[in-house]
Amino acid sequence: MSEHQNRTKKAKVPWPTKDAMEQIYTMKLWGGSDFDFYSGTGSHHPEIVDPYIGVVTSFLRSFENPLVVCDLGCGEFNVGKELVEHTQKYIAVDIVAELINRNKKKFKNDKLEFQCLDIAADELPPGDCAIVRQVLQHLSNAEIQRILPKLADFRYVIVTEHIPEGGFKANMDIISGQGIRLKKKSGVDLLAPPFNLKIKEHKELLSVKSNEFDGLILTTLYKTG
Repeated sequence: MSEHQNRTKKAKVPWPTKDAMEQIYTMKLWGGSDFDFYSGTGSHHPEIVDPYIGVVTSFLRSFENPLVVCDLGCGEFNVGKELVEHTQKYIAVDIVAELINRNKKKFKNDKLEFQCLDIAADELPPGDCAIVRQVLQHLSNAEIQRILPKLADFRYVIVTEHIPEGGFKANMDIISGQGIRLKKKSGVDLLAPPFNLKIKEHKELLSVKSNEFDGLILTTLYKTG
C-alpha cells in the first residue's frame, strides 16, 4: 500500500498541498521528460533564470561573512545549484520526498543540505536568509499565513512571485496547488491585507517581463529586523 493510500485509509486526513505537488511532478504537469523531475519553464528559461541568479548572487556576495540560506521550495534545484557556492551553508527544502531524494543523489557539495519539509506545517531550519521563489503563488491564503511568522526568524527574505502587469487586486484566495492567482488577475503582495507582513524595509531586486508568460515575475528583498 502506498503512503497516500495508507494515509487515506487510516487517518483520513488530507494533505492537499503535498498531494497536489506530488501529482504535478508525477504527471509532468509542468513539463519535462518521463525520466526526471522538472519544476517548469520558469526554472529553466534563461530569460527568467539568468537575471535572477545574477541579482541574488550579487546580494549574497555583498556579505563579508557568507550567509546561511534556506531555499524554501527548491524544486529540482536548477536555480539553487548556482547559488550554493556564495553561501556559508545552503539548506534546500521541498515537500516532495522523492524529489528531495533525487536531489540528494544528484547534487553534492559540502555546503549543501536537502530536507523534506512542509513549510506551512513544519519547523523551518535556522538561517540568515530565506529564499521563497515562486512558491507562495501556489498556496492558499491560509497556508501563506502559516508560513509568514516563520519567515520573521530570518534577517532577510527574498520572495519571487508571478503577478499581473499593472494594477491588480492583491491576494485573492485560491486552493493550494490548483494554479496561481494570475488566472484571477491577482497576485501575492505580502505587505497588503490579509498578510500585512511586518518588515524593516524592502527593495525590488528584479522585475522580468517574459515573452512566454503573461504578467511580471517580481523578486523582492525584505529585511525583517
